[in-house]
Amino acid sequence: MNVEQAIKSIEEELKAVEAEMAKNLLSEVIMIPTVSRYLISSGGKRFRPVLLLLSAHLCGYHGPRAIPLASTIEFIHTATLLHDDVVDRAFVRRGMASANSVWGEGASVLVGDFLFTKSFALIVADGNLRILEVISGATTRMAEGEVMQLVKLGDPAITEKDYYYVITNKTAVLISAACQVGGILGNAFLEQEKALADFGLNLGVAFQLMDDTLDYTSATATLGKEIGKDLNEGKITLPLIQALKACSPGERDRLKQIIQDRDRKEADLSYVMQVVKECGGIDYAVQCAEDFVAKARTSLTPFPSSREKEALLALADYAIRRKW
Repeated sequence: MNVEQAIKSIEEELKAVEAEMAKNLLSEVIMIPTVSRYLISSGGKRFRPVLLLLSAHLCGYHGPRAIPLASTIEFIHTATLLHDDVVDRAFVRRGMASANSVWGEGASVLVGDFLFTKSFALIVADGNLRILEVISGATTRMAEGEVMQLVKLGDPAITEKDYYYVITNKTAVLISAACQVGGILGNAFLEQEKALADFGLNLGVAFQLMDDTLDYTSATATLGKEIGKDLNEGKITLPLIQALKACSPGERDRLKQIIQDRDRKEADLSYVMQVVKECGGIDYAVQCAEDFVAKARTSLTPFPSSREKEALLALADYAIRRKW
């Protein structure tokens, strides 16, 4: 099974998720649905809702509760994007002008807050304390990952351990929660619930590793953001961390100078790209992503073969083949 087939297998439920999100964006304050819909409808792949739905199916759940919970996960993800773009002062998101560049930073922060609070209202309405515990724990860790990333901005001494702390908490924990919630809906055994959480965590790390690698390799049109955007925002990701280890002392000194220079030129960015490629930073990050996908696949061992398991494995493979 490929990723297109995996998504098609839950096509009707994804339409229901879209309808659920539209319903829950209604507000008498017109800016809330306007800003939210701008980002939500801008081409996101609904990766997290897909994982929740497939995980629920894997555990035998096909009921109505998965739809609002899947929309909740997407609302939380969208809220973090709104906040991220303000913190990063980003002007492009998914190939379009970012919400903060269109409506301003205040609107982006406050609409992000609305999406967060709306999400938890929906989770409370579901009534499962375990699900509330899992998602609230994930969002707390996401905030910690964001703060750690802020602390490490522009720091050429950032370690691989620091980097993994950031991406695990900032990205992977919500993907893990989406999978775990699916297991909870299906009343999975504790071992199976943990297996889904581990699957999502490893997949989430691989997903972010590839996103950070694409920043050095992809065309703007396919990635949906400027190439070198991470570096321009002061984010030092694994390809560059590895290059700093492997390059010559002279190259390292220049890389550090460029990282710390807020007025870096286009030629500086090109130099960083060249050193990262020549010193194996890209190959190293891709290999790490493949290792995490292998861990994700192994995590699903407690589950017997099924169409839903095939679909989840297809999504895991897609994480290292994607070009967006």
